Amino acid sequence: MASNQNILGLVFASVNNEAVLDLTKNRTMGSVPFGGRYRLIDFPLSNFVNSGISQVGVITKRNYSSLLDHVGSGREWDLARKKGGLHLLPPYSHTGATMYNGRLDALGNVWSFVENSAADYVVLSNCDVITSLDFRPAIKAHIESGADITAIYAKGYYDQLKDCRATIFGIGGDGFVNDVTIDPPMTGNCNLGLDMFVMSKEFLRRIVKESMSRSKCSLRRDILLDRNAKYRILAYEHTGYFAKIDSLESYFRSNLALLDDAKRAALFPKARPVYTKTKDNAPVRFGLESHIRNSLIADGCVIDGKVENCVIFRGVKIGKGSVVRDSIITQGTVIGARCSIRNVITDKNVLIADERQLTGSAGYPLYISKGAEI
Repeated sequence: MASNQNILGLVFASVNNEAVLDLTKNRTMGSVPFGGRYRLIDFPLSNFVNSGISQVGVITKRNYSSLLDHVGSGREWDLARKKGGLHLLPPYSHTGATMYNGRLDALGNVWSFVENSAADYVVLSNCDVITSLDFRPAIKAHIESGADITAIYAKGYYDQLKDCRATIFGIGGDGFVNDVTIDPPMTGNCNLGLDMFVMSKEFLRRIVKESMSRSKCSLRRDILLDRNAKYRILAYEHTGYFAKIDSLESYFRSNLALLDDAKRAALFPKARPVYTKTKDNAPVRFGLESHIRNSLIADGCVIDGKVENCVIFRGVKIGKGSVVRDSIITQGTVIGARCSIRNVITDKNVLIADERQLTGSAGYPLYISKGAEI
Protein backbone atom coordinates (compact mmCIF):
# COMPACT_ATOMS: atom_id res chain seq x y z
CA MET A 1 0.00 0.00 0.00
CA ALA A 2 1.49 3.33 -1.09
CA SER A 3 1.64 5.83 1.77
CA ASN A 4 0.52 9.46 1.70
CA GLN A 5 2.66 11.68 3.93
CA ASN A 6 0.25 14.56 3.31
CA ILE A 7 -2.40 12.99 5.56
CA LEU A 8 -2.29 12.48 9.34
CA GLY A 9 -4.64 10.01 11.01
CA LEU A 10 -5.67 10.52 14.63
CA VAL A 11 -7.47 7.83 16.65
CA PHE A 12 -9.29 8.66 19.89
CA ALA A 13 -8.82 5.42 21.81
CA SER A 14 -10.93 6.36 24.84
CA VAL A 15 -13.86 8.43 23.57
CA ASN A 16 -17.23 7.07 24.79
CA ASN A 17 -15.68 4.69 27.33
CA GLU A 18 -18.66 5.37 29.59
CA ALA A 19 -21.04 3.85 27.03
CA VAL A 20 -19.82 0.34 27.89
CA LEU A 21 -18.53 0.71 31.43
CA ASP A 22 -18.53 -3.04 32.07
CA LEU A 23 -16.08 -3.57 29.21
CA THR A 24 -13.97 -0.45 29.83
CA LYS A 25 -13.61 -0.67 33.61
CA ASN A 26 -10.09 -2.06 33.26
CA ARG A 27 -9.30 -1.11 29.67
CA THR A 28 -9.85 1.65 27.14
CA MET A 29 -12.44 1.48 24.35
CA GLY A 30 -9.77 0.81 21.76
CA SER A 31 -8.64 -2.40 23.46
CA VAL A 32 -12.13 -3.94 23.86
CA PRO A 33 -12.07 -7.45 22.28
CA PHE A 34 -14.17 -8.01 19.18
CA GLY A 35 -14.90 -10.74 16.66
CA GLY A 36 -12.89 -13.58 18.16
CA ARG A 37 -9.37 -12.22 17.65
CA TYR A 38 -9.50 -8.44 17.20
CA ARG A 39 -9.56 -5.27 19.31
CA LEU A 40 -11.71 -2.26 18.41
CA ILE A 41 -8.66 -0.15 17.57
CA ASP A 42 -7.74 -2.62 14.81
CA PHE A 43 -10.51 -1.22 12.62
CA PRO A 44 -9.54 2.49 12.48
CA LEU A 45 -5.84 1.59 12.26
CA SER A 46 -6.52 -0.80 9.38
CA ASN A 47 -8.75 1.76 7.67
CA PHE A 48 -5.94 4.32 7.82
CA VAL A 49 -3.31 1.91 6.52
CA ASN A 50 -5.58 0.60 3.76
CA SER A 51 -6.15 4.24 2.73
CA GLY A 52 -2.43 4.89 2.41
CA ILE A 53 -2.21 6.89 5.66
CA SER A 54 1.07 5.99 7.34
CA GLN A 55 1.28 8.79 9.93
CA VAL A 56 -1.01 7.85 12.81
CA GLY A 57 -1.37 9.17 16.34
CA VAL A 58 -3.34 7.27 19.00
CA ILE A 59 -4.67 9.57 21.72
CA THR A 60 -4.95 7.67 25.00
CA LYS A 61 -6.62 8.55 28.29
CA ARG A 62 -6.70 5.97 31.10
CA ASN A 63 -6.44 2.20 31.56
CA TYR A 64 -4.40 1.95 28.37
CA SER A 65 -1.75 -0.60 29.37
CA SER A 66 -3.48 -3.39 27.40
CA LEU A 67 -3.75 -1.02 24.42
CA LEU A 68 0.00 -0.36 24.53
CA ASP A 69 0.66 -4.08 24.69
CA HIS A 70 -1.64 -4.71 21.73
CA VAL A 71 -0.42 -2.05 19.29
CA GLY A 72 3.24 -2.13 20.33
CA SER A 73 5.39 -0.49 17.67
CA GLY A 74 2.66 -0.80 15.06
CA ARG A 75 4.48 -3.55 13.16
CA GLU A 76 1.32 -5.56 12.38
CA TRP A 77 -0.14 -2.50 10.62
CA ASP A 78 3.13 -1.67 8.81
CA LEU A 79 3.43 1.43 11.00
CA ALA A 80 6.83 0.69 12.55
CA ARG A 81 8.56 3.31 10.42
CA LYS A 82 11.40 5.81 10.74
CA LYS A 83 9.31 8.42 8.91
CA GLY A 84 5.71 8.79 10.05
CA GLY A 85 4.49 5.56 11.60
CA LEU A 86 2.55 5.01 14.82
CA HIS A 87 2.73 7.36 17.81
CA LEU A 88 1.04 6.81 21.19
CA LEU A 89 0.08 10.19 22.60
CA PRO A 90 -0.32 11.18 26.28
CA PRO A 91 -3.59 11.52 28.19
CA TYR A 92 -3.00 14.76 30.05
CA SER A 93 -4.72 18.08 29.48
CA HIS A 94 -2.81 21.14 28.27
CA THR A 95 -3.98 22.93 31.44
CA GLY A 96 -1.88 20.68 33.67
CA ALA A 97 -1.58 17.10 34.87
CA THR A 98 -5.31 16.39 34.51
CA MET A 99 -7.19 14.21 32.08
CA TYR A 100 -8.62 15.91 29.03
CA ASN A 101 -12.35 16.47 28.55
CA GLY A 102 -13.56 16.02 24.99
CA ARG A 103 -11.80 15.72 21.68
CA LEU A 104 -10.95 19.41 21.31
CA ASP A 105 -9.22 19.39 24.69
CA ALA A 106 -7.38 16.21 23.69
CA LEU A 107 -6.27 17.80 20.42
CA GLY A 108 -5.04 20.86 22.30
CA ASN A 109 -2.96 18.59 24.47
CA VAL A 110 -1.25 16.84 21.55
CA TRP A 111 -1.14 19.82 19.21
CA SER A 112 2.66 19.95 19.10
CA PHE A 113 2.61 16.46 17.56
CA VAL A 114 0.02 17.53 14.96
CA GLU A 115 1.85 20.77 14.23
CA ASN A 116 5.17 19.02 13.66
CA SER A 117 3.75 16.47 11.25
CA ALA A 118 4.30 16.95 7.53
CA ALA A 119 0.58 16.59 6.84
CA ASP A 120 -1.69 19.25 5.36
CA TYR A 121 -4.87 17.28 6.16
CA VAL A 122 -6.03 15.40 9.24
CA VAL A 123 -8.49 12.51 9.50
CA LEU A 124 -10.10 11.95 12.91
CA SER A 125 -11.68 8.65 13.99
CA ASN A 126 -13.04 7.06 17.17
CA CYS A 127 -12.79 3.36 18.02
CA ASP A 128 -16.47 2.66 18.69
CA VAL A 129 -17.60 2.32 15.05
CA ILE A 130 -16.84 -1.03 13.42
CA THR A 131 -16.54 -0.73 9.65
CA SER A 132 -14.25 -1.09 6.65
CA LEU A 133 -13.77 2.27 4.96
CA ASP A 134 -11.42 3.77 2.38
CA PHE A 135 -10.79 7.39 3.39
CA ARG A 136 -9.30 8.42 0.04
CA PRO A 137 -12.61 9.29 -1.71
CA ALA A 138 -13.71 11.30 1.35
CA ILE A 139 -10.42 13.22 1.40
CA LYS A 140 -10.72 13.91 -2.32
CA ALA A 141 -14.30 15.14 -1.90
CA HIS A 142 -13.21 17.38 0.97
CA ILE A 143 -10.45 19.03 -1.03
CA GLU A 144 -12.55 19.50 -4.17
CA SER A 145 -15.53 20.95 -2.27
CA GLY A 146 -13.54 23.52 -0.32
CA ALA A 147 -15.37 22.46 2.87
CA ASP A 148 -14.14 23.37 6.32
CA ILE A 149 -15.08 19.95 7.69
CA THR A 150 -16.10 16.74 5.96
CA ALA A 151 -18.25 14.59 8.24
CA ILE A 152 -18.62 10.93 7.31
CA TYR A 153 -22.10 9.53 7.89
CA ALA A 154 -24.23 6.52 7.01
CA LYS A 155 -27.93 6.02 6.59
CA GLY A 156 -29.20 3.95 9.50
CA TYR A 157 -31.94 3.37 12.03
CA TYR A 158 -31.93 5.34 15.27
CA ASP A 159 -33.94 4.26 18.31
CA GLN A 160 -33.97 6.80 21.13
CA LEU A 161 -34.67 4.03 23.67
CA LYS A 162 -31.70 1.84 22.67
CA ASP A 163 -29.13 4.06 21.01
CA CYS A 164 -27.09 6.76 22.68
CA ARG A 165 -24.48 9.35 21.78
CA ALA A 166 -25.87 9.75 18.27
CA THR A 167 -25.11 12.72 16.02
CA ILE A 168 -27.74 13.09 13.32
CA PHE A 169 -27.28 15.31 10.27
CA GLY A 170 -29.76 17.19 8.15
CA ILE A 171 -28.31 17.41 4.63
CA GLY A 172 -29.28 19.86 1.92
CA GLY A 173 -29.48 19.24 -1.80
CA ASP A 174 -25.93 20.57 -2.21
CA GLY A 175 -24.56 17.81 0.03
CA PHE A 176 -23.69 20.12 2.91
CA VAL A 177 -24.96 19.77 6.47
CA ASN A 178 -27.75 22.23 7.28
CA ASP A 179 -28.80 20.85 10.66
CA VAL A 180 -27.24 18.88 13.51
CA THR A 181 -29.02 17.18 16.41
CA ILE A 182 -27.50 15.17 19.26
CA ASP A 183 -29.41 12.31 20.89
CA PRO A 184 -32.77 13.57 19.58
CA PRO A 185 -36.15 12.33 20.95
CA MET A 186 -37.03 10.44 17.79
CA THR A 187 -36.99 6.97 16.26
CA GLY A 188 -36.54 6.12 12.60
CA ASN A 189 -34.18 6.17 9.64
CA CYS A 190 -31.77 9.08 9.53
CA ASN A 191 -28.25 10.25 8.65
CA LEU A 192 -26.08 8.91 11.46
CA GLY A 193 -22.69 10.53 12.01
CA LEU A 194 -19.87 7.99 12.29
CA ASP A 195 -17.57 10.32 14.27
CA MET A 196 -15.06 10.40 11.43
CA PHE A 197 -13.95 13.77 10.06
CA VAL A 198 -11.58 15.24 7.50
CA MET A 199 -10.14 18.74 7.94
CA SER A 200 -7.14 20.72 6.82
CA LYS A 201 -4.50 21.09 9.51
CA GLU A 202 -4.82 24.87 9.24
CA PHE A 203 -8.58 24.78 9.94
CA LEU A 204 -8.15 22.27 12.76
CA ARG A 205 -5.48 24.50 14.30
CA ARG A 206 -7.91 27.44 14.25
CA ILE A 207 -10.79 25.66 15.96
CA VAL A 208 -8.55 23.98 18.53
CA LYS A 209 -6.80 27.22 19.52
CA GLU A 210 -10.09 29.12 19.65
CA SER A 211 -11.71 26.37 21.72
CA MET A 212 -8.79 26.35 24.15
CA SER A 213 -9.12 30.09 24.67
CA ARG A 214 -12.88 29.74 25.35
CA SER A 215 -12.63 26.58 27.50
CA LYS A 216 -14.60 24.59 24.93
CA CYS A 217 -13.83 20.88 24.71
CA SER A 218 -16.53 19.04 22.71
CA LEU A 219 -16.20 18.66 18.96
CA ARG A 220 -19.81 17.49 18.69
CA ARG A 221 -21.48 20.18 20.78
CA ASP A 222 -19.17 23.17 20.46
CA ILE A 223 -18.38 22.83 16.75
CA LEU A 224 -20.89 20.60 14.95
CA LEU A 225 -23.97 21.59 16.95
CA ASP A 226 -23.28 25.22 17.84
CA ARG A 227 -21.44 26.33 14.71
CA ASN A 228 -22.79 24.26 11.84
CA ALA A 229 -24.27 27.44 10.34
CA LYS A 230 -20.88 29.20 10.48
CA TYR A 231 -18.73 26.45 8.98
CA ARG A 232 -19.16 24.61 5.68
CA ILE A 233 -19.61 20.97 6.67
CA LEU A 234 -19.66 18.53 3.77
CA ALA A 235 -21.57 15.27 4.37
CA TYR A 236 -19.83 12.24 2.89
CA GLU A 237 -21.94 9.07 2.83
CA HIS A 238 -20.40 5.72 3.73
CA THR A 239 -22.52 3.01 2.14
CA GLY A 240 -20.79 -0.05 3.59
CA TYR A 241 -21.67 -2.14 6.62
CA PHE A 242 -21.09 -0.55 10.03
CA ALA A 243 -21.89 -1.19 13.67
CA LYS A 244 -21.70 1.31 16.52
CA ILE A 245 -20.71 0.08 19.98
CA ASP A 246 -22.68 2.34 22.33
CA SER A 247 -24.01 -0.18 24.88
CA LEU A 248 -23.38 -3.68 26.14
CA GLU A 249 -26.36 -4.88 24.10
CA SER A 250 -24.98 -3.33 20.88
CA TYR A 251 -21.60 -4.94 21.58
CA PHE A 252 -23.33 -8.30 22.00
CA ARG A 253 -25.43 -7.80 18.86
CA SER A 254 -22.48 -6.60 16.73
CA ASN A 255 -20.35 -9.61 17.61
CA LEU A 256 -23.12 -12.09 16.82
CA ALA A 257 -23.81 -10.23 13.55
CA LEU A 258 -20.50 -11.66 12.30
CA LEU A 259 -22.21 -15.06 12.08
CA ASP A 260 -24.01 -13.65 9.03
CA ASP A 261 -21.87 -14.42 5.97
CA ALA A 262 -22.81 -11.21 4.13
CA LYS A 263 -22.03 -8.92 7.09
CA ARG A 264 -18.78 -10.71 7.80
CA ALA A 265 -17.71 -10.38 4.17
CA ALA A 266 -18.60 -6.67 4.20
CA LEU A 267 -16.56 -6.04 7.35
CA PHE A 268 -13.56 -8.09 6.23
CA PRO A 269 -13.21 -7.52 2.47
CA LYS A 270 -10.17 -9.13 0.86
CA ALA A 271 -9.16 -5.81 -0.68
CA ARG A 272 -9.03 -4.11 2.76
CA PRO A 273 -7.87 -6.64 5.37
CA VAL A 274 -8.21 -5.94 9.09
CA TYR A 275 -4.82 -6.27 10.75
CA THR A 276 -4.28 -7.26 14.37
CA LYS A 277 -1.58 -8.47 16.73
CA THR A 278 -0.55 -11.98 15.77
CA LYS A 279 -0.18 -14.77 18.30
CA ASP A 280 1.35 -18.19 17.75
CA ASN A 281 -1.47 -20.33 19.13
CA ALA A 282 -2.14 -23.94 18.27
CA PRO A 283 -5.14 -24.77 16.05
CA VAL A 284 -8.52 -25.46 17.64
CA ARG A 285 -8.84 -28.92 19.13
CA PHE A 286 -12.30 -30.49 18.88
CA GLY A 287 -13.13 -33.39 21.18
CA LEU A 288 -14.91 -36.52 20.01
CA GLU A 289 -18.14 -35.40 21.70
CA SER A 290 -18.03 -31.79 20.49
CA HIS A 291 -20.72 -30.33 18.24
CA ILE A 292 -20.36 -26.93 16.56
CA ARG A 293 -23.03 -24.99 14.67
CA ASN A 294 -22.93 -21.47 13.18
CA SER A 295 -20.07 -20.19 15.32
CA LEU A 296 -16.73 -18.41 15.02
CA ILE A 297 -13.97 -20.11 16.99
CA ALA A 298 -10.49 -18.62 17.24
CA ASP A 299 -7.22 -20.53 17.45
CA GLY A 300 -5.95 -22.07 20.66
CA CYS A 301 -9.38 -23.30 21.83
CA VAL A 302 -10.23 -26.74 23.20
CA ILE A 303 -13.88 -27.62 22.59
CA ASP A 304 -15.32 -30.78 24.15
CA GLY A 305 -18.95 -29.59 24.41
CA LYS A 306 -21.69 -28.16 22.22
CA VAL A 307 -21.41 -24.63 20.76
CA GLU A 308 -24.19 -22.91 18.80
CA ASN A 309 -24.40 -19.32 17.48
CA CYS A 310 -21.36 -18.12 19.42
CA VAL A 311 -18.19 -16.08 19.00
CA ILE A 312 -15.37 -17.85 20.85
CA PHE A 313 -12.06 -16.03 21.36
CA ARG A 314 -8.55 -17.44 21.61
CA GLY A 315 -7.62 -19.98 24.24
CA VAL A 316 -11.14 -20.81 25.45
CA LYS A 317 -11.82 -24.25 26.94
CA ILE A 318 -15.30 -25.79 27.02
CA GLY A 319 -15.76 -29.02 28.96
CA LYS A 320 -17.60 -32.22 28.12
CA GLY A 321 -21.36 -32.13 28.25
CA SER A 322 -21.50 -28.31 28.33
CA VAL A 323 -23.82 -26.41 26.01
CA VAL A 324 -22.96 -22.82 25.05
CA ARG A 325 -25.47 -20.93 22.91
CA ASP A 326 -25.81 -17.33 21.65
CA SER A 327 -22.83 -16.12 23.67
CA ILE A 328 -19.57 -14.16 23.45
CA ILE A 329 -16.78 -16.05 25.24
CA THR A 330 -13.59 -14.02 25.34
CA GLN A 331 -9.96 -15.01 25.63
CA GLY A 332 -8.80 -17.49 28.25
CA THR A 333 -12.25 -18.36 29.62
CA VAL A 334 -12.59 -21.89 30.99
CA ILE A 335 -16.06 -23.48 31.12
CA GLY A 336 -16.27 -26.71 33.09
CA ALA A 337 -18.23 -29.88 32.34
CA ARG A 338 -22.03 -30.13 32.06
CA CYS A 339 -22.62 -26.36 32.08
CA SER A 340 -25.48 -24.53 30.35
CA ILE A 341 -24.57 -21.06 29.05
CA ARG A 342 -26.89 -18.83 27.00
CA ASN A 343 -26.88 -15.11 26.10
CA VAL A 344 -23.74 -14.53 28.14
CA ILE A 345 -20.65 -12.34 27.67
CA THR A 346 -17.59 -13.49 29.58
CA ASP A 347 -14.66 -11.13 29.84
CA LYS A 348 -11.09 -12.48 29.76
CA ASN A 349 -9.90 -15.34 31.96
CA VAL A 350 -13.25 -16.21 33.52
CA LEU A 351 -13.50 -19.59 35.28
CA ILE A 352 -16.90 -21.30 35.31
CA ALA A 353 -16.98 -24.45 37.43
CA ASP A 354 -18.75 -27.69 36.52
CA GLU A 355 -22.55 -27.88 36.30
CA ARG A 356 -23.22 -24.14 36.31
CA GLN A 357 -26.25 -22.63 34.55
CA LEU A 358 -25.94 -19.03 33.36
CA THR A 359 -28.65 -17.34 31.30
CA GLY A 360 -29.23 -13.81 30.05
CA SER A 361 -31.40 -12.54 27.20
CA ALA A 362 -30.73 -11.15 23.73
CA GLY A 363 -31.67 -7.66 24.90
CA TYR A 364 -29.88 -7.90 28.26
CA PRO A 365 -26.98 -10.34 28.00
CA LEU A 366 -25.44 -11.53 31.25
CA TYR A 367 -21.96 -10.03 31.63
CA ILE A 368 -19.28 -11.77 33.71
CA SER A 369 -16.33 -9.55 34.60
CA LYS A 370 -12.69 -10.22 33.86
CA GLY A 371 -11.08 -12.91 36.01
CA ALA A 372 -14.32 -13.88 37.79
CA GLU A 373 -14.77 -17.37 39.20
CA ILE A 374 -18.26 -18.85 39.25
